[in-house]
Amino acid sequence: MKRQLLTVLLAGCLLLLFSTCKTARPAANSYGLYQIECAGAATQGSQLVKVWVYADSRNVTIDLIKRYAVHGVIFKGYAGGNGCTPQKPMATSPALEQQRANFFDPFFNTDRAYNKYAQQVGNGLESAGSGSDRRIGAVISVSKEMLRKDLEAAGILRGLSGGF
Repeated sequence: MKRQLLTVLLAGCLLLLFSTCKTARPAANSYGLYQIECAGAATQGSQLVKVWVYADSRNVTIDLIKRYAVHGVIFKGYAGGNGCTPQKPMATSPALEQQRANFFDPFFNTDRAYNKYAQQVGNGLESAGSGSDRRIGAVISVSKEMLRKDLEAAGILRGLSGGF
């Protein structure tokens, strides 16, 4: 009896240990489940990012990845690495997306204005992982300078010199 109890406890501990070692997935937001990371150096005024989307590969298009790239530059930022310095999000408040929903809903959905700021670098989509951890990605160049200028002109972001 003691031996069976010890075996069950050991199996439970191992199960708990292995379940916590699983790769962390990003939290989903209103635009889906995605990760953004630096993909290397870009031309001046742009950012080169790799966007990973956690979804069924049949539903992932380059247009969706461009949308997440622009969304990530505005609202998430990314850590350094690959020869890059960390980039803070352009929006200083996480609530800006909801506060300015009248601008961002059409921008990311019906008008698809984000396409103006994102260009695919390289060909095709890349996939990694398997099962529920499957992710589809691509490298996107985001014209951050032009995006910031247009968001400032629309009154969404304050100008960089606005605080001085």
